[in-house]
Amino acid sequence: MGGEDLVNVRLGAPPRDPLPAESLTRELLSELGDRVAARTWAAGLPDWFWGEGVCLLGLARLAEARAQPFPPAVLDWLHAHATRGVTVAHVNHLAPGAVLAMALRPGRYPEPRLEQLRPLLADLVGWIYRPGAATRDSAGTLEHWPGGVWADTVFMAGVFLGQAGVTTGDPALWAEFADQLLRHAVVLQDPATGLYVHGSHRGEVIPCFWGRANAWSALAAVEFLELAAGPGAELAGASTAQVGAVREGLRRQLSALAECQPAHGVWSVLVDDHPEVAGLLETSAAAGIGAAMLRAGSVVPGLAPEVTAAGWRAVRGALAYVEPDGTLSRTSAGTVLQLAPFGYSVIRDDRLQLWGQGLALHAIAAALDALVPSVPWGQPG
Repeated sequence: MGGEDLVNVRLGAPPRDPLPAESLTRELLSELGDRVAARTWAAGLPDWFWGEGVCLLGLARLAEARAQPFPPAVLDWLHAHATRGVTVAHVNHLAPGAVLAMALRPGRYPEPRLEQLRPLLADLVGWIYRPGAATRDSAGTLEHWPGGVWADTVFMAGVFLGQAGVTTGDPALWAEFADQLLRHAVVLQDPATGLYVHGSHRGEVIPCFWGRANAWSALAAVEFLELAAGPGAELAGASTAQVGAVREGLRRQLSALAECQPAHGVWSVLVDDHPEVAGLLETSAAAGIGAAMLRAGSVVPGLAPEVTAAGWRAVRGALAYVEPDGTLSRTSAGTVLQLAPFGYSVIRDDRLQLWGQGLALHAIAAALDALVPSVPWGQPG
């Protein structure tokens, strides 16, 4: 491509050195988790929306990795919003539903207030199938916006579908999660490289391999495969062929990401280092991709050791950007689909973003589990 605009690339700050491998002890990771969690709550989780959903799931994953009970503060947050009332108008409003479904898993928690949350779960499930609510393309792929399929949706809506399916015992929800992963892959996963683009616009796929799109899709696939291998899998409506297809798609994606990862671990905002963004690093994507790479080892048989090594590099690289106050710095702001690579070079990354905090928590939890695997809630120790 000729005539690239390289102005913003020339202004990019150099990468930080990743945390030393020997420093990633359980003690350090737990301290980082406490710091990120405290900063997250201090920043406020005001809305029932996608940033909050990513954080809440990260907080739950961190507690599970540390063999702690489901976080009481998360239960308080869920109860407060259920009491206040939740309006669902977009697939991003489904994101907090994943941790809601986890909290409501049968037999998990004796707290009486949990019964007050069940109608909210039913409302979220109902919205997906309500005529005129969520839009879909001609193949049935959930759209992020009318006329646009984005990778974000498989995490915000897909993980909710999977967790809700297990909690309610409804195999149709779990099967829908599988369908959405595979349908999104048809639209968004590049057949030549295995990488994911951010999205499509009016039927046209925009060839921008956005980092956070790869994080959302990889984490969603890992969540699906973990559910497929976990308690309640016998209730699932996904076929063996679907599970195998998700697994192979994830293997291709993570292998491609490992191949284009820089030595310091943190990919540019477009992971293929397009000239207009090369060197403009984005930490939340590295945290999410790193978490997916570390978790994938238990659900993708024969995963290449290079992928696991890349996962550790990504986690070490991303966590080097956790500031003393617990903020994950160099996290890009909420990003709508850009129609050209240059658009991704102008997204601000100079303030705390909830999804950055949440993905940092996912990375810390995955690293803790990779050091000493935890026993998932509800399974015998």
